[in-house]
Amino acid sequence: MEERSPFTHILVPTDGSETSISAARLAIQIAATHSVPITFVYVVDRITAEELAGVTSKTTEAICQELENKGQRYLDYLSRLARNMGLQTNHVIRRGVPHREIAELARERGMDLIVIGQVGRRGPHRVHLGSVSQRVIECTPCPVLVVRHTPARR
Repeated sequence: MEERSPFTHILVPTDGSETSISAARLAIQIAATHSVPITFVYVVDRITAEELAGVTSKTTEAICQELENKGQRYLDYLSRLARNMGLQTNHVIRRGVPHREIAELARERGMDLIVIGQVGRRGPHRVHLGSVSQRVIECTPCPVLVVRHTPARR
C-alpha cells in the first residue's frame, strides 16, 4: 500500500533574507520528497513603505513598486530553484501586513504547510514587535515550520 503524503501544497514566504532563502531551500527539499507543489509569497509591508516615504522624497506607491520589483527577483530565483527540482511552482506578491497576508493566502489556497524563516530579534524589540514568523504561527490555519538560518561552515 502506497503511503500518502501529509502535504498537498507548501507555502513559503520570503523577504529575500538569508534566513528566508534557507527556509525556501528546505521547503523545496520537502516538496520534492513529497512530490507536492510549492508557492512562494513576497509581501510588501505597506506600513514600512509609508514610513520610508515619510523620510524620503519618494511616494508610498513608488516605494511599494520598488519593493515589488525586488520581491519579484527573489520569487523568480526561488521558483527557478524549485523548477530545477522538477516541482510545480508559482509565486504571489501581496501588499499589506505580512503575517495577515500570509495567513490569508494559506486559507485561500488550502495550504497545509508553511515553511518560514525565523528572524532573530534581541533586546527590547523582541518583546514589543514580535516577528512575522511568530505571528504567522498564531493566526494561520495549518502547521508552520520555522527555520533558523545557520551560516555555512567553512
